[in-house]
Amino acid sequence: MKRILGRIRKACFDYSMIKDGDKIAVGVSGGKDSMVLLYALKLYQQFSTEKFEMCGIAIDPGFDNFDLSEITTFCKEKDIPLNIIKTDIYEIVFNIRKEKNPCALCANLRRGALHNAMEKLGCNVLALGHHRDDVVETFMLSMLYEGRLKTFKPKTYLDRRKIHVIRPMIYLFEQEVKSEHKEYKLPLVESTCPVDKTTKRQEMKDLLKTLYKDIPQSKNNLFQVIKSDKDMELWFKNKNFEEADNEA
Repeated sequence: MKRILGRIRKACFDYSMIKDGDKIAVGVSGGKDSMVLLYALKLYQQFSTEKFEMCGIAIDPGFDNFDLSEITTFCKEKDIPLNIIKTDIYEIVFNIRKEKNPCALCANLRRGALHNAMEKLGCNVLALGHHRDDVVETFMLSMLYEGRLKTFKPKTYLDRRKIHVIRPMIYLFEQEVKSEHKEYKLPLVESTCPVDKTTKRQEMKDLLKTLYKDIPQSKNNLFQVIKSDKDMELWFKNKNFEEADNEA
């Protein structure tokens, strides 16, 4: 866990994620990423120079066999307040709306339920368990399916809700998160979503896996492209400047 905490500390410092007096809600899905983040932030709380409170918020979407009992026990053992919010998301998305592409609506409903719970609990910061591979996957999905160079930011302010969203694990590879989850025997809630493993994101995971195998350096290069604000040779219309062509 030392490496995990070191990377979290660097991300928090680089992007000013946590401030004194923050009350942080960790979005707990029950997956490996959110569980590692929940446990790591509890440990980080002990030595962070910024003093903050934290709790977990788990959204129960109403899927069959969605069992949070092990996570509830874990949180009690670690003295982490856990709030479970029951919803009708499954009923709305799959039975009422009968969405052919349900992920976007499901995500919006989850987000709304999470934000409402934060407001009631007095939390001003939401911590999400996105890691480095998620950053690149989102970037590639946006570029290939939307024609935009975009991914989520390390820290975002939602003005309407008056909350900050932070992603302290952006410097960690998914494999590192998996290893820590296994080593510390953290609980896991297997996904019971009807469309799990059939999404565009899963397709992108598979595509990137092949890309990394064929071009190993691309794994670091793609992340560096996202982090850097330099060496961007793109087209911008109506810019009043001339640039020397070094290749001439």
